[in-house]
Amino acid sequence: MKLATAFLSLALPVAAAAAQSSGYVTVSDGARLFYRTSGHPGPGVDTIIAVHGGPGLDLGTIYNDMAAMFGDRHFVIYHDQRGGGRSDLPADTTRLYAPRQIQDLDELRRHFGLERVTLVAHSFGPLLAASYAIAHPSNVKRMVFFGPVPPRRGEFNQRYGRAFNARLDSTQRRAMAEANRRQLDSTISDSAARAGCREYWRIGMRPRLAEPDRTWPLLKSDFCETDLRGIRYGARFGTRIINRSFGDWDLRPSLATLRIPLLVVHGEEETIPMDLVEEWVTSMPRGMATLLKVPRAAHFTYMERPDVVWPAVEKFLSAR
Repeated sequence: MKLATAFLSLALPVAAAAAQSSGYVTVSDGARLFYRTSGHPGPGVDTIIAVHGGPGLDLGTIYNDMAAMFGDRHFVIYHDQRGGGRSDLPADTTRLYAPRQIQDLDELRRHFGLERVTLVAHSFGPLLAASYAIAHPSNVKRMVFFGPVPPRRGEFNQRYGRAFNARLDSTQRRAMAEANRRQLDSTISDSAARAGCREYWRIGMRPRLAEPDRTWPLLKSDFCETDLRGIRYGARFGTRIINRSFGDWDLRPSLATLRIPLLVVHGEEETIPMDLVEEWVTSMPRGMATLLKVPRAAHFTYMERPDVVWPAVEKFLSAR
């Protein structure tokens, strides 16, 4: 009976689901996924599923900034990926693995009654979005990747780690570690733990922004507003286990035959190496993928340089 109830929840049309701007989708194994929407569905309104980064983070890391920019021109569905935020935090961590994350994304699409969907993804999110598109190419109209990890692991972790650490001094690294300890400490008050979370990201965002003193105050998205249980679970289990479940990924052979238009938006001052990100474009069939290199921007191009990024994104999304 529980399984039948779960499958019944997958048939809710977009118009009915949009009446509630946030809620839960119960998927086929009984897990609950938290979602939030922005914009309003209607004739001629594009529907997007936005895929946040991490892994182990939540939709709060992208929601406010993207919702403000997409406005009412698009109906956008955001969700906390399993293992973070307000979604299911399973005791059995095998339920976090990549195939289940891909299936969750498909069941979210089905829940909203969507045949084909545009995927917009940030950071780690493009790895999940592209893996979904490879598994279900007929369900995806087009994709936009902001600050993506590369399409293959290769030496990405080592190069990224060196670039990231070079932008922090030893005092900042120690302060970041102490703030992380506080956000994970369940023996202190919620307000103290949340303060630790905010300090962690105040420091940790500096290597991720080209001009942190200018752009940090402009960031609308809140990395610490979600359930503290989800923040702690994601940091302790979600990030490590989900990332490891993708293994030594290399999507390039599958991308070679993927005929889905892709726009890659990457900051010129990113800690994720540009030459590795260019492989998204060179791996796909000629003419299917475009790389927009954004000056004076790093990991949050859509917030750091909205004047450059959003006109290009809107042009891409409106193209036939």
